Amino acid sequence: MNARLVAILLIVLSLAGSVYMVPAIAASAGRHKITITERAEDSDPPEVSLGIAMGAFRGLFVNILWMRANDMKEAGLFHEAIELANTITKLQPRFPRVWVFHAWNLAYNISVETQTPEERYQWVLAGVRLLRDEAIPANPTDIMLHKELAWILLHKIGGYTDDANRFYKREWAAEWTVVVGVPPRPDPDARDRDSVIELYADWLQPIADAPARLETVIERTPSVGPLVEALRARVGVEPDIELLRRYTQHQAVRGSVRRAMYEAEFGEKNRAFAELLDDPAYASAWEALIPFARRKVLVEDFNMEPRRMIRYTRKFGPMDWRHPGSHGVYWATRGIEESLTRFDEYNRKNYDFVNTDRMVMQAIQSLYRSGDIYFNYLTYLGGGRGYFQGMPNPYFVQSYGDMYEDVVERAGVYEDPSRPRRNYATGYENFLADAISFFYRRGEMERAEYWYERLRTWEGQNVVGGEFQTEDYGTLEEFVTKNLYDRFTSPHVAGAQVMGSLQGAYQALINGDTELFRGQFEFATQAHAFFMNNQYREVVASQGTNARMEWMDRDFPYVAGGVFGATISNLAFDEAALAYDNAPDSLKRYAYDILVERFRDALEQQPTAEGQTFEDLFPEPPGMDAHRAYIAQKERARRASELDSINER
Repeated sequence: MNARLVAILLIVLSLAGSVYMVPAIAASAGRHKITITERAEDSDPPEVSLGIAMGAFRGLFVNILWMRANDMKEAGLFHEAIELANTITKLQPRFPRVWVFHAWNLAYNISVETQTPEERYQWVLAGVRLLRDEAIPANPTDIMLHKELAWILLHKIGGYTDDANRFYKREWAAEWTVVVGVPPRPDPDARDRDSVIELYADWLQPIADAPARLETVIERTPSVGPLVEALRARVGVEPDIELLRRYTQHQAVRGSVRRAMYEAEFGEKNRAFAELLDDPAYASAWEALIPFARRKVLVEDFNMEPRRMIRYTRKFGPMDWRHPGSHGVYWATRGIEESLTRFDEYNRKNYDFVNTDRMVMQAIQSLYRSGDIYFNYLTYLGGGRGYFQGMPNPYFVQSYGDMYEDVVERAGVYEDPSRPRRNYATGYENFLADAISFFYRRGEMERAEYWYERLRTWEGQNVVGGEFQTEDYGTLEEFVTKNLYDRFTSPHVAGAQVMGSLQGAYQALINGDTELFRGQFEFATQAHAFFMNNQYREVVASQGTNARMEWMDRDFPYVAGGVFGATISNLAFDEAALAYDNAPDSLKRYAYDILVERFRDALEQQPTAEGQTFEDLFPEPPGMDAHRAYIAQKERARRASELDSINER
């Protein structure tokens, strides 16, 4: 009798508890998006309705669909496989491997079947968006989805194995110029790593601090209300990415030497937008509205968190978000952080954290190799696709070492110090060797010696044959020579040597050392020619004709001029004047329009103490009209080359 009463009491308590718990559980599932589809939409394929109707047998049905989708992929039926994968994600949104399967087909298998860079890029972006905007929100703590997203960003967009990779990089840079703007230019007297990191964090801070609701922005800055209404009525834009596109375009035009020409071609809406930008009544409104729009776009369109972006900037370095490597860092690191609550021996044995940490390290390497970006948004708008050049960013040399201890701890047995050879250690040694060679070539001997000493005395280095590898490296010069001899055909190594030599040459121009300039410039010329000759020989031998892995442009004057323009754009006024005065006309032509944008207005308002005007200090070199025509033709030829390369495959 007592047992029966106890049982009845337990049943009553359980029922009472369920009344309280079920709504809470359902609400939590909804907030965290861990529910499954229970209703078919009109546009859904019949498999969705069938799967829902099967109830408890849904899992078995999904397994059958999964096997069919995989068979279709193996048979080359990519579009059909995507349809099935889409059905599976509707029925089982918390099935990460299907999301990965789906995204991979979009970004890799289907993209290469298209005929133009634009088409191919849209399929690659479809894979990125699927993971970033759908899969990860549905599975916010799944590390594999984050890793796969980082891989597509780093390998497909940031890498160089796709024929259209240069197109991808320019399109990515253009989009993120719109979303967050151009990174700030460090002050010449505050270029130490900590100062630059804080500068970049401060650049993002107004976006992070912006309110989430437009109504709050208007409450704080009442003039935002009339500005938004004027933008809607006169321009037809809302405070979203379309507003940011127009704003970015107008800012680029206003900094151009040919501003009057561009503005003369404005249509009615662009003229209205320019008038609103110039209206002093809206000055404070623009300062409040643009950060709000940037925050809104980041959160709603890109599923990214501005405060997390700032935190990662302070942790890893001054990341330029126009570079895919910055996004690789963001998503791989986010995946690690969100998954740490499930970190256990099973994860270690299955490489979950090991492989995702590798994505972070590869992203840091990518930012070092090409994270200093020069991109001309205005020529991009003009249809020439824009000049894009990624150069080594030395600030990320330290970043790689800073994260080493964290990743080794998570790697467990795979990076056990008792092992004579460990992958992370090998990667760090190779990374330092490349950085040392870059600093040496750029003429920064003190930094090269610092990192060479770090490599030789680093306690984590691998042991080969019972001895440390660095024991027989010899002097710094001997080490650099050997490293280059062994690895110069690597695009990253060759590119760093060419860029480092050119940067060293242009520093010599600032110092007035024309002999050193000629020596550094000649080395860059020969290094570029050596790499291109070897690269083309390898590509032809492998049945290719367009050098799809072209890390640098094949036209050396174009490379050298672009680097000079990028370098002089970051110099202080006095340094820019010295470099320009000592440079040959062939380089001045690449710098002239940039200098006009930076210094002419200021010098017209206030000449130097000696009364010198802009024209006195930066006279226009001969042949500028022909040079501008050459650049336009160069961009058209690049476009044709990309099309030819894709259509040949």
